Amino acid sequence: MLRSIFQSGPELKSPRELALMRESGKIVAEAMRKCREMARPGVRTIEIDQAVEAIYRHYGATPLFKGYPGPKIPFPACTCISVNEQVVHGIPGQRELREGDLVKIDTACKLNGWCADSADTIMVGEVRPERRRLVEICKQVLQIAITEMGRRRWWSEVALAMQRHVVSSGFSVVEQYVGHGIGRIMHENPQVPNFVSREMKKQDFRLEEGLVLAVEPMVNMGKGDVRTLSDHWTVVTRDNMPSAHVEHTLAITRHGVQIITADPLPPTSTVASPAAAAQPLA
Repeated sequence: MLRSIFQSGPELKSPRELALMRESGKIVAEAMRKCREMARPGVRTIEIDQAVEAIYRHYGATPLFKGYPGPKIPFPACTCISVNEQVVHGIPGQRELREGDLVKIDTACKLNGWCADSADTIMVGEVRPERRRLVEICKQVLQIAITEMGRRRWWSEVALAMQRHVVSSGFSVVEQYVGHGIGRIMHENPQVPNFVSREMKKQDFRLEEGLVLAVEPMVNMGKGDVRTLSDHWTVVTRDNMPSAHVEHTLAITRHGVQIITADPLPPTSTVASPAAAAQPLA
């Protein structure tokens, strides 16, 4: 989601509403599982998108990306499929996946009025070690967010931990695009950056029970600068270096952090709740 000025606070969800979101999350998780199964050399990206659309149709779920308004044209597919130097918002088409590709697949749906959103970077066949490490670091960053959300009081503390891990690993954080709140609509307040800046500190938000966030770190092998292609959607790195992107819909509950889009749903984490005392990051 494009980073813009932070606005009002989030709408907190009840346990009943979280349970309804989890039903959407199960469908998104199944769709992502299908994507991982299909991401093989020779498979066209449009074939993966069609398989996801069939899953949503089977459950009577609404694909949230298809028809999403853009600056010039609505997004035409149920998934964003971005390969190698493509960061996010890639449009599925006739491109065939190749051995060694990094394919980022992002998708979301709504069921019975509630949304869920998830993404993964899938390594196609044998991948070079430096690309494999990029994916591993990106996934570690998301896990840091999951853990720290249950320990910290403010999102800035979580974002700082995420950013530090990326930078200390020799990679770059994409700052033009961030995560978002999610619930009855896909993009709710607040904006959820994976970094800390002066603007972000001014619009920081408290981590509290009922908060649901789509957290989606984007990590580049080279610099963090990106640009949008002439199709008005596909975002690529300016230096043409590979990028990785992962995402889960995460809820803070009284028992810890619940991964709404997990497959399958694990027990809620046992880390301390945000109400517990938290030490500042060193």
